[in-house]
Amino acid sequence: MLNDIKQSSLNIGTLGHIDHGKTSLVRVLTNVWTDRHSESLKRNMTIKLGYADAIIKKCPNCEGPGAYTVNDKCSGCDGTPEPFMRISILDAPGHETLMATAIAGANIINGILFVIAANEACPMQQTKEHLMIINLLGLKNVIVVQSKIDIVGKAKAIEHYKQIKEFIKGSVIEDAPIVPVMTNRNINIDVLLSLIVNMKKPETAPDADPLMYVARSFDINRPGATVGEMKGGVIGGTLVRGSFKVGDEIEIRPGIKTESNSKKETYKPAITVITEISNGTEKLEKALPGGLIGLSTEIDPYFTKADGLVGNVVGHPGKLPDVITSMSVAYHSLNRQDIQEKGFAENEPLLLSVGTLTVVGYIKKAKKSKLELDLRHPICAEQGMKMAVMRNMGQRWRLTGYATMH
Repeated sequence: MLNDIKQSSLNIGTLGHIDHGKTSLVRVLTNVWTDRHSESLKRNMTIKLGYADAIIKKCPNCEGPGAYTVNDKCSGCDGTPEPFMRISILDAPGHETLMATAIAGANIINGILFVIAANEACPMQQTKEHLMIINLLGLKNVIVVQSKIDIVGKAKAIEHYKQIKEFIKGSVIEDAPIVPVMTNRNINIDVLLSLIVNMKKPETAPDADPLMYVARSFDINRPGATVGEMKGGVIGGTLVRGSFKVGDEIEIRPGIKTESNSKKETYKPAITVITEISNGTEKLEKALPGGLIGLSTEIDPYFTKADGLVGNVVGHPGKLPDVITSMSVAYHSLNRQDIQEKGFAENEPLLLSVGTLTVVGYIKKAKKSKLELDLRHPICAEQGMKMAVMRNMGQRWRLTGYATMH
């Protein structure tokens, strides 16, 4: 049980329109403000994936939703709750120009907190597009969080609830629970936690060859550190299958950039050793599927700084998917009513979300829904993998559909 508490059993993402309260909700659940990047703070919006762990606790003296909390004291009986479950939360950006980052995050999550603020009509534009992400990725493990109900009053909150029900009608989350919350007063957070606890857990294959998607990477050394004090780079992400332990030799693909020009980038796979495994606050002996983990390695921190290895995959040497620079895909349009989509043109650039990587692909040949692409950035991908597709329309990248590799 202790090891289960140390490692998250769910990756939960937040989606929703800008300024609808996603980051505030994450702070209530985790006591962490996930906008850690200076540019995010300066622009007052999330531009990179924020992340934090939450330990859900359960009071042994209480029953029902009121038994669940993230606090040290039970609000119902003043008892001491016990650790019950650890989750990892990814805070994805909501602004339309940053949709690619949100889509990339959606590829490593097991469930969604879909935040919709009651002080604006439903749906707003990014709310619509995030529902498209949920539909195209087939994410049914979704809880709709109706935020900011304290600033609209009961009657408007009920009216807004009806708007949400109409909005999700016919989608993959048509029957998703809708939880009204007041994050500033901690209202209904216990109900939300009880629903999270009962979310369907992902099916994993811990005995298979490991595959990890890199969502973050860091240089943890302080400026001015001597050579003897320097520590290797850290990569963070989630295992979708297999396991890692300290001392394992690992391969990072596509790896480290060796050459770049306007059309192509060349990369070389990197081989290194895991020196430490962490959940962000505690060391782990072994990493299993589920949750976000950090791997300390012997790789030069120059390559891991500032998320330099985001989009890579990690596994045992020789056991990862092949690195490819071109591929054939089947394209599926979302048939959006707000976009008049035209046929594909030769050399048209597409923005593709592949795992945790966002990459530009140029169309070399298009025949109806079958596309042949040259990729500016090499990728590791398996047949049948689903990827989001954005097209440049009216000088803006717009989510238009998804593709499957064949």
